[in-house]
Amino acid sequence: MSVRTGILLVVSGPSGSGKTTLCRRLADLGEVRYSVSCTTRAPRPGEVNGRDYHFLQTSEFQRLVEAGEFLEHAEVHGNHYGTLRSEVLGHLDQGIDVVMDIDVQGAAQVRACNDPGIMRARVDLFVMPPSEEELESRLSGRGTDDPEVIALRLRNALQEMSHWREYRYMLHSSTRERDFERFRALVEAQRMRVSRLT
Repeated sequence: MSVRTGILLVVSGPSGSGKTTLCRRLADLGEVRYSVSCTTRAPRPGEVNGRDYHFLQTSEFQRLVEAGEFLEHAEVHGNHYGTLRSEVLGHLDQGIDVVMDIDVQGAAQVRACNDPGIMRARVDLFVMPPSEEELESRLSGRGTDDPEVIALRLRNALQEMSHWREYRYMLHSSTRERDFERFRALVEAQRMRVSRLT
């Protein structure tokens, strides 16, 4: 029987695009491992350390950067975010699929990574919101951020959306169910690639 290597599914999109929901839902079904990012931002209500993010002090984050522990890291909205190598590499070698929910800066770093295992495993997807109006509605509807933060996120979102051509795949968001159906279909197709079989 053939055994395959794991897929590294790099998913980006502006805040409010639905990318985190897609990634979490697939992980909750046990189909992929969700790579938990590190961040220096404060937890939002209901977020749990180790499940939603690894919440770190800036000094600890910088120590990990200097030690080369991050596969990617970036500053976004005035906070630091990064993915630990330990959250990804070991799983791929075991044939476990990993999904990363990261911004365009982080995705560019993963794309530039010359590790053969990462290069073989990587599939990148940009989730595009249906419209600017819908995106603003989604950001406002969370009820977790101040109006100034929402305005900043919207400005950053519009800038992020200009990067969609850098990705191999783009999902133009419609409904949650339709988005998930197409997201899951992409993963299934990638699992059937002959180049992943060992």
